[in-house]
Amino acid sequence: MLSQAGSVLLVETVRKTGLDQAISAALAPWRKSRAVHDPGKILLDAALAVALGGDCLADIAMLRAEPAVFGPVASDPTVSRLIDTLATAGEKALTAIRTGRSGVRQRAWTLAGSRAPDTGGQVIVDLDGVLVVSHSDKQDAAPTWKKTYGHHPLMGFVDHGPGGTGEPVAALLRPGNAGLNTAADHITTARLALAQLPKKYRRGRQTLIRCDSAGGTHEFVSWLARRGRWLSYSVGMVITETIHQHVLKIPESAWTPAVETGGEVRDGAWVAELTGDLLDGWPKGMRLIVRKERPHPGAQLRITDADGMRITCFATNTAGCPIAELELRHRLRARAEDRIRAARATGLRNLPLHDTAQNKVWLEIVQLALDLLAWMPMLALTGKARLWEPRRLRLRLFSAAAQLVTTGRRRILRLARHWPWTGEITAALARLSLLPKPG
Repeated sequence: MLSQAGSVLLVETVRKTGLDQAISAALAPWRKSRAVHDPGKILLDAALAVALGGDCLADIAMLRAEPAVFGPVASDPTVSRLIDTLATAGEKALTAIRTGRSGVRQRAWTLAGSRAPDTGGQVIVDLDGVLVVSHSDKQDAAPTWKKTYGHHPLMGFVDHGPGGTGEPVAALLRPGNAGLNTAADHITTARLALAQLPKKYRRGRQTLIRCDSAGGTHEFVSWLARRGRWLSYSVGMVITETIHQHVLKIPESAWTPAVETGGEVRDGAWVAELTGDLLDGWPKGMRLIVRKERPHPGAQLRITDADGMRITCFATNTAGCPIAELELRHRLRARAEDRIRAARATGLRNLPLHDTAQNKVWLEIVQLALDLLAWMPMLALTGKARLWEPRRLRLRLFSAAAQLVTTGRRRILRLARHWPWTGEITAALARLSLLPKPG
């Protein structure tokens, strides 16, 4: 009998995408002579443990208990020594892991075909900060702007659209007191995210960078619009006194009703475009779009709101598109909050190690786990199951028990008939089996 039998979906995803080969090749310089366990396999085993709900390195014991599914798994001391070795190597090891992930991402999107996030010819990358609370005194932990204590990493996620979830492409570990609108950190995170995309999306209008008002700085917007990159952007802006005064002067006839995803009018919301000397000093081609909306019941108005309406603003360089559509596109940035919630449930609830260098490696493990939790549904699941978040995937698919039967030279996994999601598991395995092997 096997527990966690449904996790073979993740194991097959690793094999079909070639992630095991890529990470093993990337970490080959850190494999010692006569070593029993491959560093790439150890790192992937840690990522699989995190994908299955683990939140520390010791949770790899869950895989060690099922060698028929996961193969030989390293001991806890071996895992700890590898993390220390990679942490000592610093950026060299992190770059190797990221390079391996980047190549596999392109293969995963190719295998996904019409279900890949670049099907429409555009890739959307959302940047957002995540507060990670620390309950002990760890290196670089500091008070945060929400009066908690811990770290404030900045992350990037590729949006899979309404029919899917999303996958991580960048994670920059920062102290808890890191500034919200630090342009240098946003530029570094954007560079890490672009390096993870297929080469044709690393520059050009087909790549859209979205973020909230923390990215609304002259330096970051100018970097996005700089000649040679020409990236599309949709960046939230802080409502300054100057913007507030311009909003008050907009005539009623200039306001356009906001829309919903289905094309219907959004009740109680309107959008308008600000022009004139307000754009002086900003990159050429930047548009400033403002939205006013009736606040939700119980919401408290801010000093920058006007006439009882909640005011928000964002900048974009997309031309030839109605402002209502641009506002809807920017509002859909809220899906990044779903990605953050999934990340918290997949190893980012806390940083389990003490040193910053070690926790940077942990962030790479978390991203590997989130990649698998995004690629597996993209390649193997259909319908509403593609939208399942990590906790639901674990409860319905990965935690299924089964009987492993060996007959002749074949091994057969017999899942319980009464399990409501046995059909989903078997259908997903069938789809993965049809995918070509790497190489």
